[in-house]
Amino acid sequence: MQIKESAENYLEAILMLKEKKGTVRSIDIANELSFTKASVSVAMKGFRQEGYVVVDNDGGIYLTEKGMAIAEKIYERHKLIAKALMALGVGEKTAYDDSCKIEHDISEESFEKLKAYLAEKGIK
Repeated sequence: MQIKESAENYLEAILMLKEKKGTVRSIDIANELSFTKASVSVAMKGFRQEGYVVVDNDGGIYLTEKGMAIAEKIYERHKLIAKALMALGVGEKTAYDDSCKIEHDISEESFEKLKAYLAEKGIK
């Protein structure tokens, strides 16, 4: 399940917006990611064709099971890496900004070890 970082960012943004707002529309994604509505529209067309999202008649965007699996994986990494950085004394904004960069490149092995280490230390 290897997809590009930009696609991971889109799917993660849809998940985060769904948690915050309930319904997600293209304009919400554009605002969240600082992209144009046209760019988001093109991306959503590709995601629909690849089976990552569905769009209802009112323009609501929903992750499919396939899209949700990727979004949840990236979002879990995002939150956990940020918590690890904050536990080391990094400020919250910097920790979340940096975790956004690291989440896409960290190996599964390293992430699982980091996750286990934090659990052992009681950091959730």
